[in-house]
Amino acid sequence: MAGFDIHGVLTRLARRRRIFHSEDDFKFALAWQMAKNTSDAVRLERPFSLEGARRYLDIWLRTPGIAIELKYKTRQLSVEHDGEQFSLKNQYAHDHGRYDFIEDIRRLEEIAHRPVEDRDDSRRGFAVLLTNDPLYWKVGGEGTIDEAFRIHRGRRLAGEMAWTKTASEGTTKKRRNPLQLREEYELHWQPYSEFAAKNGEFRYLAVEVR
Repeated sequence: MAGFDIHGVLTRLARRRRIFHSEDDFKFALAWQMAKNTSDAVRLERPFSLEGARRYLDIWLRTPGIAIELKYKTRQLSVEHDGEQFSLKNQYAHDHGRYDFIEDIRRLEEIAHRPVEDRDDSRRGFAVLLTNDPLYWKVGGEGTIDEAFRIHRGRRLAGEMAWTKTASEGTTKKRRNPLQLREEYELHWQPYSEFAAKNGEFRYLAVEVR
């Protein structure tokens, strides 16, 4: 897996799993798909130390050192697929969802830039977001409190991002700190799957961190 391709993995996964019940369901299925293509170790919730605290990687592939953080954000959808019923709920708080995704990128940067002796061989990282909510990939209105954290198609993430001064304490609770990225990332959303139903289109965003 020296030439690890996250898009190829997700494309193969979409052929057999077009939809997931939850983020944990997505995480397990993605790890299983990765494990099919390697004889090396694939781990879920792998612990590591970062910024003086114990953290956990959603998925870790030992060779060639791939760290993956993922998110699964849903809008209401009820469909049957392969004889199985899926009932997804509305997950609101898009501002939190965007902030948390960028925080995943920031955390992966910190892992990649740790001293070699502390790096646990994690040389590349991917922040992945799968959703059927267009509010994530479409360009939103200006002047919102989370404008800096927008992740619509074509957006370039770079530098420091922070809430506007009008953001309430309730909104920023546990997410008060501005997010500072070392590198610049252009966001390209990709199709994942589609159902003939309202909110039936799924897209994913995969950001590579080296």
